[in-house]
Amino acid sequence: MMRRCLELALKAKGCTSPNPMVGAVVVRDGKVVGEGFHPKAGEPHAEVFALRSAGELARGATVYVSLEPCNHYGRTPPCSQALVKAGVAKVVVGMVDPNPLVAGGGIKTLRDAGIEVVVGVEEAACRKLNEGFVHRILCQRPLGILKYAMTLDGKIATTTGHSAWVTSPETRKVVHEIRVGCDAVVVGGNTVRKDNPYLTSHQVGKRNPLRVVMSRTLDLPVDAHLWQTEEAATLVLTEPTANSGLRGQLEASGVEVVNLTPLTPGNVMQYFYERGFCNVLWECGGQLAAKAIADGSIQKILAFIAPKIIGGNSHTPTPVGDLGLTQMTQALNLHDITVRAIASDLLIEGYLSPQNNSP
Repeated sequence: MMRRCLELALKAKGCTSPNPMVGAVVVRDGKVVGEGFHPKAGEPHAEVFALRSAGELARGATVYVSLEPCNHYGRTPPCSQALVKAGVAKVVVGMVDPNPLVAGGGIKTLRDAGIEVVVGVEEAACRKLNEGFVHRILCQRPLGILKYAMTLDGKIATTTGHSAWVTSPETRKVVHEIRVGCDAVVVGGNTVRKDNPYLTSHQVGKRNPLRVVMSRTLDLPVDAHLWQTEEAATLVLTEPTANSGLRGQLEASGVEVVNLTPLTPGNVMQYFYERGFCNVLWECGGQLAAKAIADGSIQKILAFIAPKIIGGNSHTPTPVGDLGLTQMTQALNLHDITVRAIASDLLIEGYLSPQNNSP
């Protein structure tokens, strides 16, 4: 039943920030009598939809929910009170809400009302589902995810800068799905100039992240795909001294242009936090990636590796630029690593150790 909650929660993938994705199931006499999920911020929570679906059958039932029911008045009333009012007999909770406004209060309210509560079912999966939300609450920053695709010898492009395509079509579909779950995808000016990317999910009916370009000077092409905003929105982050001529053209085409001084990954992530983002995907080149890692803006790495060798020289682009490390013992270590095959490619996923990755 908790796995079903997670399936339901994913129906709102990428749509709930700054709220978490949550699913709920109502079971009575061994049968599912109600289901629901939280569709987006400002809308009722998963438990409310599930209780509405169950109606009077909720009385005496067991409710499964992937995140602790809220216990405070925000944009919506507390779900803990809704469960008490519905007369449910038991609530099974995937994980405790890290939000200080909840943090066990919802569970206490239910138990004080005589409702049996079980906590920690499929907890690891529930935390994984909302890792961006958890990081946002605990660190007051969105989760920074660095994604790159490289050859077996560690290159992201040839010596000429040609990079289409490093990985297989199947891998690119996985990347498109990852974008669906992110609030923003970030690149630098070099990526726009060399690759002219779209940065969309490339899926009909699926949401697109906010496409973000960091450029101090606005030395950018006037005809980039990113300036076409009919399908997906684009934000350009720059500094006040940047090319005012292009700024006007961008704004006229529907691109949002915002000044940040200084324009650093850390300030960008603070800005995204203020905009309510939970997950930020960095698909930038090695130079910007190194800066983002160095100032603590990256917590998670998604490294797609293709079984190709192209060679090169000291100028051949690599996924991460100079971090100032001179000894192998200084290397940044990943933990909680998973490896999986996608067609002929490999995806290595892991997290930077906090001691090596603190703002």
